[in-house]
Amino acid sequence: MVDLLTTLAIIFIVAGPFLLVANKFELPTVPLLIVAGLVAGVFIEEELTLELAQFGIALLVFSFGVGIQFDTVRTVLLESEVATLGQIVVVGSLGIGTGLVFGIPLQESLYLGAAAALSSSIVGTALLQEEIRNNLIRGRLAESIHFVQDLIALVLLLVLSAEGFAADPIATQIGYGMMLLVGAVLVNRYLFDLLGRLAGGSSELMIIGAVSILVVFIGVAEIVGVSIVVGAFAAGLAVRHDRDRYLDLFNGIESIKDFFIAIFFVTIGALVAFPTLEKLLLAAGLVVLTAVVKPIVTTVILILQGHEARSATLTSLSIDQVSEFALIIAIEALLLGFLTQSVFDAIILAAAVTMITSSLSQRYDERIYRALADRGLIVGRHGKIDAWSSCAEDITDHVIIIGFGRQGRQLVQTCKEIGQRYVVIENEPELRDTIRMECDEFVFGDAMEKYTWKKANGEAARLIVSTVPSDPVSERILDLFYGREVILNAYDVETALELLDRGALYVIVTDLLAGEQLVQYVRALIYGSLTPEALREQRRLKLEEQFTTVARVS
Repeated sequence: MVDLLTTLAIIFIVAGPFLLVANKFELPTVPLLIVAGLVAGVFIEEELTLELAQFGIALLVFSFGVGIQFDTVRTVLLESEVATLGQIVVVGSLGIGTGLVFGIPLQESLYLGAAAALSSSIVGTALLQEEIRNNLIRGRLAESIHFVQDLIALVLLLVLSAEGFAADPIATQIGYGMMLLVGAVLVNRYLFDLLGRLAGGSSELMIIGAVSILVVFIGVAEIVGVSIVVGAFAAGLAVRHDRDRYLDLFNGIESIKDFFIAIFFVTIGALVAFPTLEKLLLAAGLVVLTAVVKPIVTTVILILQGHEARSATLTSLSIDQVSEFALIIAIEALLLGFLTQSVFDAIILAAAVTMITSSLSQRYDERIYRALADRGLIVGRHGKIDAWSSCAEDITDHVIIIGFGRQGRQLVQTCKEIGQRYVVIENEPELRDTIRMECDEFVFGDAMEKYTWKKANGEAARLIVSTVPSDPVSERILDLFYGREVILNAYDVETALELLDRGALYVIVTDLLAGEQLVQYVRALIYGSLTPEALREQRRLKLEEQFTTVARVS
C-alpha cells in the first residue's frame, strides 16, 4: 500500500507543473499529462503502474456507465451499430493483418486488431460534452458508437477472462457477465430510488451509496473471476439515473472522474517504453489504422447511411484513438502470458500517440473538415435530410427558426398566431416526432451545411433567427447570409458585440433576455413597427452599457 501511495504521490507531483502550463497557455491537457507520465515512468515500477492503470480504467468505465442516457442513444442506435460493426470488421482485420505482416502469431495479432478497432469513450466523449448537452447529431452518434464499442469490448474481456478459447469456459464467463448486467438492471430499477429515499436528500450519503454499489459489483466480479472492469461498467449502469433528480450525486461522480482521468493519462505515459525499430514500426502501423483509416471508414459508412458530410466527419474524428478497453485487454493478456512484452509496448505507444493526436484533431475538427470539404475530398449525401424534412421548395418571405427549444417553440407559436410562414431547422433526433406534430414546415439538418439552407430556401427568407448559442453556427450563418436580417444567440455580452459588429441584426444573450422579449421584437419586425436599424442600434447601446458595467466591476 505504501508503494502504491508513493506512486500516486509521484504522479501528482510530476503532473502538477504540466497542468499549470496547460492552464496558463490554454493548451490541451491530454498531451501534457502523457508527457508527465513519460517523466514519472522513470521513478515508478511498471508492476505498480499496471495495477494502478487497471483500477483507474475500472473507475473511469464506471463513470461512463453512469453517464449513459439510453433515451438519447437509442435515437441513433441502428446507424451506430452499422457504423461500429462495419469499422470494427474493416479496421480490426487490417490490424490483425498488420501483426501477421510483422511475423507476430495470430493469437497476439488479435490483440492488435482490437487495439486498432476499439476507441476510447474517455477521450471521445469527454471532448464532446458540449455537443452531447446541446443534443447535436454528431454528439448523439459519437456517444452511441462508443456505447456499442464498449459492449463489444466487454464481450472480448469476458472471453479473455476464460483463460483459454474452449467453449465451456467462455460460455461460463459470458454467463457471469450477463449476471452482472442483469443485477445492474435490477438494482437500477428497484433499489436505487430506495437508496435515495433512505439518504433523505443528502448528497454525501448518495455518493457513499453509489461507491458502495461499485465496490459490491467489483467484489462480485473478482469472486466469479471476471475482469473488474466488467463489474465497474455494470455498477455504472446500476447507478445510472435521471441527472436532474440526482444532480449532486452526478456532480460528485464527475469530480471523481476528473481525478482518475488525470491518473489514467499519466499512467499511459508511464507505461511507454523506449521503442526498438520493430516496436516503432508496429506502433506506427497501429497509429495510421487508428487515427487515419478508422475515421475514413466510419465517415464513409455514415455518409452512405445518408448523414451529412460534416456530421459524419466530426463524429468519426471522435473515435480516432486506442480504447481504454483495448488497454485493459492488453494488460490482462500480458499478465496471463498471452501477449509478449514487445507487442504490449507497441500497443501502449500507439495508445499514447493517438490520445495526443485525438485531443488535437477534436480541438481543430472544424478546420480539418473544412479543409477536406473545400478540396472536394468529402462529398456528402442528403438522404437523411430529404427523408426527415417537410418544406415547400418554393417557399419565400418566411422566417427560419434554428432550434426547437423553448425559444424556438415560442417563435413558432407567434408565427402561427400572426399568419407568418416559417421553417424550423433542427438537428436533434429526439425531436423528430414532436416537430412533425407541432410544426408546419421543417428541415432536419445541420445548420453548418449549405444543403440544409438550400432545403429551407434560406436565400428567400424574410428573417433568420438562431436560438442556438453556438459560436460556429452563428459565424456560419453570418458567412452565408452577410448583409441579411439575422438574429443570433450568444453566451456572453462580449461575443454578442462581436457578432453585431460582423453584421447581425440582433443578438440574444440568454441570461439577459427572456423568450417573451424575443417574441416581441420579432413581432415588431414582422409588423413593421420597428425598423432593423432602430433594433440594431437599440441592442448595441444596451450591450455596450452592460459590457462597460461588467468591465468596471472586474
